[in-house]
Amino acid sequence: MMRVPFGTISVTERAKGLVMDALASKRLSSGRLVREFEKRFASIMGAKEGVAVSTGTDADTLALAVLYDFGAKRGDEVIVPALSFVATGNAVLQAGFTPVFVDIDRRTLNIDPALIEERITGRTRAIMPVHLMGKPADMDPIMKLAQKYGIFVIEDAAEAHGAVYKGRKVGTIGDMGAYSLYVAHIISTIEGGMVITDRADFAEVLRSLRSHGRACKCESCVLNINSGYCTKRFAKGGGEDIRFQFERIGFSAKMNELEAAIGLGNLDIFGDILSKKRRNLLSMMEKFQGFEPFLYTIEEEEGEEIGPHGFPIILREDAPFTRNQLVDHMEKSGIDTRNLFLSMPTQCPGFNFLGHREGEYPGAEYIGRSGIHIGVHQEIGEEQIEYVMETISNFLTVNT
Repeated sequence: MMRVPFGTISVTERAKGLVMDALASKRLSSGRLVREFEKRFASIMGAKEGVAVSTGTDADTLALAVLYDFGAKRGDEVIVPALSFVATGNAVLQAGFTPVFVDIDRRTLNIDPALIEERITGRTRAIMPVHLMGKPADMDPIMKLAQKYGIFVIEDAAEAHGAVYKGRKVGTIGDMGAYSLYVAHIISTIEGGMVITDRADFAEVLRSLRSHGRACKCESCVLNINSGYCTKRFAKGGGEDIRFQFERIGFSAKMNELEAAIGLGNLDIFGDILSKKRRNLLSMMEKFQGFEPFLYTIEEEEGEEIGPHGFPIILREDAPFTRNQLVDHMEKSGIDTRNLFLSMPTQCPGFNFLGHREGEYPGAEYIGRSGIHIGVHQEIGEEQIEYVMETISNFLTVNT
């Protein structure tokens, strides 16, 4: 029996060397390596500013919390897709906003732009589309709505490293892009997150927010426990100690040097990882077409390039078998699977207090009941892909 694990992480020799250098220096909190990682990540994604944080959820949360400096009030609304990893909805609440859910297009797994406008109110401050499984959300109509109503767009690109929408990398289309750098993602720092933006004023607030709302927020700041002085605003060795001056409600969400070291190694081989994952995704898509009467997956449409996170598999409504039967067969065959997330407002009990009821988001709820995904990571080869397809084919032969 062949093993096909869901995910992996690449740790390069350079990354190992940087980790050892950081340990030897005893400078392990956010410092030189984090700043280098921020600059390189932003450059690769095509943005002017990058702000590293401790998780992808923090990336979403802090990007939203920036909006308080630009007119938002606590309790204002943020529009999000009903289907996503639960971190998307959690981040809205953690930032102090109210999530307003919109159903998804079952074909793309992403927010349905045609359903957004009816959910916009006078309290709407942002739309947060999610590029689920690395497939770009349809950003043109979303950006048009944002311009029409004067609201912000924050892209949840957690799973979409390197994805392209009509010639632009996702994460650079809205006002900010938030990424997860979790262990199973294309660029990983083991744990970690990143927010990118072209606006220097947003980046300054982000740097403050990740450190409890501390007054110092400039990129060049060397503020730490040892000095307490910002080289931009105060002369080192003189002036005012700002370690305990706080301008806004903030978070504790800094990335550390060891994580940045792993991330820098991943950036060195980003193109290689991305091309291998895309090769695997496209190969699976082509071979999967024969299963269409009973199962379907996403498609790569004209004008887009998926930045693959996983390979989704969704049961059609008239499939003569259950998701559990398919999962059991695949797991017993050595193929790791994951369910394809849930409708946050109606299938995740933590959101019950918002008062939503089953049936409000039929697209998201269907995927929550009927979808799974498997790995497409860089250590999977064509032999394993053939094994996956053979395993599914054998299952369908017996169960249809």
